[in-house]
Amino acid sequence: MSTIGHESEITVLGLPADKGRWLLIPLGMIVSLCLGTVYSWSIFRKPLEAELDLTATESLLPYTFVLLFYAGFVAVAGFFIPRIGTRTTTVIGGIVLGSGYILASFVDHVAMLTLTYGVIGGTGVGITYGVPMIVASRWFPDRKGLAVGWMIGGFGLSPLITAPLANHLINTYTARPTLRILGIAFMAIILAIAIALKLPPPGWQPRQQITRATTIPNKSYPSSLFKSRSFYGLWICYVIGTLVGLSAIGISSPVAEEIININPTLAANSISLFALFNGFSRPLFGWLTDRFKPHYVAIVSYTLTIIACILMFHAQSGQVVTYLLAFCIFWFCLGGWLAMAPATTLRFFNPDRYAQNYGIVFTAYGVGALIGTFVTGRIRDLFGSYTQAFSPMAGFAIVGIVIASLMLKHDRAG
Repeated sequence: MSTIGHESEITVLGLPADKGRWLLIPLGMIVSLCLGTVYSWSIFRKPLEAELDLTATESLLPYTFVLLFYAGFVAVAGFFIPRIGTRTTTVIGGIVLGSGYILASFVDHVAMLTLTYGVIGGTGVGITYGVPMIVASRWFPDRKGLAVGWMIGGFGLSPLITAPLANHLINTYTARPTLRILGIAFMAIILAIAIALKLPPPGWQPRQQITRATTIPNKSYPSSLFKSRSFYGLWICYVIGTLVGLSAIGISSPVAEEIININPTLAANSISLFALFNGFSRPLFGWLTDRFKPHYVAIVSYTLTIIACILMFHAQSGQVVTYLLAFCIFWFCLGGWLAMAPATTLRFFNPDRYAQNYGIVFTAYGVGALIGTFVTGRIRDLFGSYTQAFSPMAGFAIVGIVIASLMLKHDRAG
């Protein structure tokens, strides 16, 4: 990628920058697709519960920790990406991610599985996750929300490919060898793409004029996130959105098998349908956040979540359509939050500090993951069913509507 000389001479993957930048989107999506395999954990849960004699709560521990460390290291990486660069960050993240999967394939105890898959794998996901978003925000200053949404769309679409792939590999090789195969493949793919993920020169703009509709109308930003009411509103709303969404994703297959009585193969295949909604909601919600006030978009998401919770609270054996509709909504809304939050961060706070700012905002994801996955596992162990989990999910969504209405608004604090 050439960045020397006049702006018109800048190229991306051998093409003029205005055209070549679009090639970065599918490359970023592929990286995100590798990272998003964590959303296919429900495919591994039942085989590992049987193989390692785990309870429902224990089988959620690796998933909980992968999300927790993923969220924590997005914040850490946000401060290092401007210093060491996007390429180096991607290489480090790819190696750590692949190592976590590979090491997990050799362990036979839930504690070591949590350490390898959860801690090491989650760290790799977190280190790498922010790179495609930062690349998108810099190369697409005219379409920030939409471009970021597409870049991370691969994360949500990942189960569309990895869920049936993992299910096939598990049936062929069992669960732990499948982790090894995926780890080797992901490491190779991410390292190959890392070379292309470079930022444009400072101040670069596309040739076409940036319209008022795609720019931030108010250039006054809070001097500090922690002095801004809008930061706390965004953070709390993001916690709620991810708490409910990740809880639902983590129990997608078990709910299908235990409540609806779908056979395991159909339950696994349904994850691919959910992934479509999770993936395509990201560019959609990014586009909406570019054009409408974020609190309106958040209220729509929470309202959909409440509808899904009501559907599942009354779901019974054999109601396959009800299950599919409700969980399509859950996955759709979680994907929406994973585009709304970065797009709102770009809109409300100084985009020149986007890596650091979104790293801090993204800690909400870790909090939501920790609370949500723990609560659903405990509810299953205490009540013998996941049905009781949907009432608190709806309650959180109602609180989210109130917080979004009051606090998820642009301010000039500081």
